[in-house]
Amino acid sequence: VQLVESGGGSVQAGGSLRLSCTVSGRGCDSYIMSWFRQAPGKERQFVAAIRWPVDSTKYADSAKGRFTVSRDDTRDTVYLQMNRLLPEDTAVYFCAAGAPGQRITYGSAYNYWGQGTQVTVSS
Repeated sequence: VQLVESGGGSVQAGGSLRLSCTVSGRGCDSYIMSWFRQAPGKERQFVAAIRWPVDSTKYADSAKGRFTVSRDDTRDTVYLQMNRLLPEDTAVYFCAAGAPGQRITYGSAYNYWGQGTQVTVSS
């Protein structure tokens, strides 16, 4: 299974970005798909998750109301729409896939990771 993220970049505070994560090797409906981020000098942090087939979602408090996670089955792609970005959202964003059970916010519970995409938000 391979995960490839794209869509990162540099924006000003208040701007938007949409990250994409394309899954190959096995359909993304086989996993819970999540987004994590890691800022320099900080620990990896859970951002959002989406599961099939119920399509339920979960968000970190910092993401609620600003970020939306979604998926496109036909493309085996998961998205993270990020609006009203803040400088503190600056980080490398990673896509993860796995079967974490109740440990959905724990990065160690995921089997597969993408290479990450940089998001930089300037004030």
